[in-house]
Amino acid sequence: MRCTHLRILPVVGILLAAALPAWADGVVSVVTDRAKVFRIDEPADTIIVGNPAIADVTMHDRTTLVITGKSFGSTNLVILNKAGDPIIDEVIQVEPQASSVVTVTRAGASYSYGCSPICKPYPSIGDSKEFFDDTYAQIGKRRALSEGGGAAADQ
Repeated sequence: MRCTHLRILPVVGILLAAALPAWADGVVSVVTDRAKVFRIDEPADTIIVGNPAIADVTMHDRTTLVITGKSFGSTNLVILNKAGDPIIDEVIQVEPQASSVVTVTRAGASYSYGCSPICKPYPSIGDSKEFFDDTYAQIGKRRALSEGGGAAADQ
């Protein structure tokens, strides 16, 4: 009888190892400044994001969500049904855009550029404060101009 248990043990180990990916599947990966569609089986009533500075979640309809990576890091997503019961509790992992971003370090300060194929400033967390602030100020002025606020951009 004891030998039978010892023979079954490796089989149980293999079955548990095969099931592990299903248990460890609680992570949703998103890239910074990119959106990902996330579908759920049961209709959502309430969406809770642990840290909205890292990811934004928008309900397209009650079973389709759009997750947008805002800053690299991790947070969690909890979705409640109409009765207030949790139907989803997932980790959202936001990764930086590594494929087209080049970081230049000069005199101890970092400067990030998005290169696809021409390099343009791409302010990222960890960049020089002056570079980061100046680039975002330019982005804000450009957005104001595109929204028809030419006078607002001049102020």
